[in-house]
Amino acid sequence: MAMVETGQPSVPLVLERGYRNPTRPGLGLELLSFADLRRRLPGDEYRRVHRPDFHHLTLVHRGHGTAMVDFVDRPCRPGTLLHIRPGQVQRLPTAADGTPAGLDATLVLFTPDFPPRLPATARVTDDPFGPAAWQLGPADHDRFRHAFAELADEYGAYTTRDEDSEITRELLRQLLAGVLLRTARLPGPGGPALVPAAQEPYRLFQHELERSFTTLRQAHDYAARLGYSLKTLNRACRRATGHTARQLIDARVTLEAKRLLAHTDLPVAAVSHRLGFTEPTNFSKFFTRETGRTPGTFRADQR
Repeated sequence: MAMVETGQPSVPLVLERGYRNPTRPGLGLELLSFADLRRRLPGDEYRRVHRPDFHHLTLVHRGHGTAMVDFVDRPCRPGTLLHIRPGQVQRLPTAADGTPAGLDATLVLFTPDFPPRLPATARVTDDPFGPAAWQLGPADHDRFRHAFAELADEYGAYTTRDEDSEITRELLRQLLAGVLLRTARLPGPGGPALVPAAQEPYRLFQHELERSFTTLRQAHDYAARLGYSLKTLNRACRRATGHTARQLIDARVTLEAKRLLAHTDLPVAAVSHRLGFTEPTNFSKFFTRETGRTPGTFRADQR
């Protein structure tokens, strides 16, 4: 997905098909404005639920709208920073009447392997449970605007025909790392973080849950796999989220069900099978209990 330049035909941006940069092949990074995005997407495509396999950072400078990230509405206004991670679903920002929002915003799209592997940047890119939105104060907004602008300048100058292209590519990677380091420094929602010793059982549970939620459904199985008692695991989960391990397991299965129902045309029976349910009726009962809607009703509401 590349920027639309003057005189260049619009290239449909189909986020769910994966990252592609047609004007800078092989570069795992793209910068574009929100206006570019609006111009290249037909109305129906813009309003679709998308599930990218790459990172999507948006910094809003002016205007208002509402985006959806994993079925949570995210208000967009000056100073909003959005981060959609690979595998999450989103609906692009819209105005109150459902039309594309009139935002002045900068977008940075990048593949998971493009930024340098640093411990602090990995906390931003590799955590599937990380924050999706921040509302920056004026000072932070100015710092991010400057960092995005510097990245955009180097991106605009990049060409594989340049003898310094490898240097520019590396500079782009380091400038992106700077943006991610600034993001890592932002405070997370919900107040101060837990001390590392208290956080560790929950952190391990998060990542095991992400690997195993389609096959492992009982909280005591996760506790045994991680080497903790169920009491210890539940205590850590409650400290971090206010919910038990079982509630978090059910919530993760429900989220994936919502993603598949909204983003794909898979039959409900196929969604049920993919999520590890032995019978579609069991899945339907589970989904209705968790959401208050049947799978078919939820899918219809998202279309």
